[in-house]
Amino acid sequence: MSVECSLPPPPPPPAPRTPPQTSAPKKKLYQTIASSRSAVEGDHTEACLLISQRETSFRKDLQWILVNTYVPSLIQDGPQCGLVALWMAAHLRQPQLSVDMETVVQTALSRGYTAQGEMFSADNMALLAEEVCGCKAELLSGGLSGNNAAAIISHLWGRQPVLIPYDEDYNHEPCQRSGHRAHWAVASGVLLGVDQGSVSKEHAQPDPSLPWLYLAADSCSSCPASSTAIKDAYILAKQGKSLRYQLWSLDTVAQSNEQLRMMDPQRASDGTKYVVPKGGLEAGLAGKAVLLHTRSTQ
Repeated sequence: MSVECSLPPPPPPPAPRTPPQTSAPKKKLYQTIASSRSAVEGDHTEACLLISQRETSFRKDLQWILVNTYVPSLIQDGPQCGLVALWMAAHLRQPQLSVDMETVVQTALSRGYTAQGEMFSADNMALLAEEVCGCKAELLSGGLSGNNAAAIISHLWGRQPVLIPYDEDYNHEPCQRSGHRAHWAVASGVLLGVDQGSVSKEHAQPDPSLPWLYLAADSCSSCPASSTAIKDAYILAKQGKSLRYQLWSLDTVAQSNEQLRMMDPQRASDGTKYVVPKGGLEAGLAGKAVLLHTRSTQ
């Protein structure tokens, strides 16, 4: 008599391995803040709000004239501040030109101007601007004071953008950190404090909420930048870490711009590849700005 032994059933096959969960990259604080806000549109809406919040800072014995042309906001993804500033500036091109941000990035990469999105050369920025915007880019060097300050003011008065490298403080304002926080902004407007009577009121209208502030019309008189009438000057600027306009003293921007000397040592030694011009940041950015001639009459 044979006895059949039944074997235990084989163990069930192992459950398929699930791939590890890949979490989305952690957002930077400025990206988180921007995600819950929207940009304020209009040439003068946000600018007038900024000015009203600092009304006591402006001398009442001067005539204040505001010129601005709205540029859209864009929050940068990684070290793309210069490319984002260029994308914003491109919207002032006349006739209008639609520039895709991906096109700006890929063009900069293919030309060897950048590795991660960084732009440490104002010369390369000018070349890139001419290629992607199809407009003349004028490189200023030697600092943003004196004749160059007059050139910037005249350019902004003509409703054309200026790309400016500077050191960015934690509140996005210009500071002086030797280039360790080098950043790019696009200026699209200017606020001038001039001697009374320097600009004809026939070509400017007082702001309804700030009667001492005049908004220049498209057909306004010639810019007083070349005269001694200007006693104070501010620029309206945007940069890739905020949706908001900011109002900066041109002197403060010039001081920040001229001391861009070196990369943050921690960043320089983190093993990441960057495109840095011969001579470093000082040769590439210090004392430089890029004027974009975005109007077809130029």
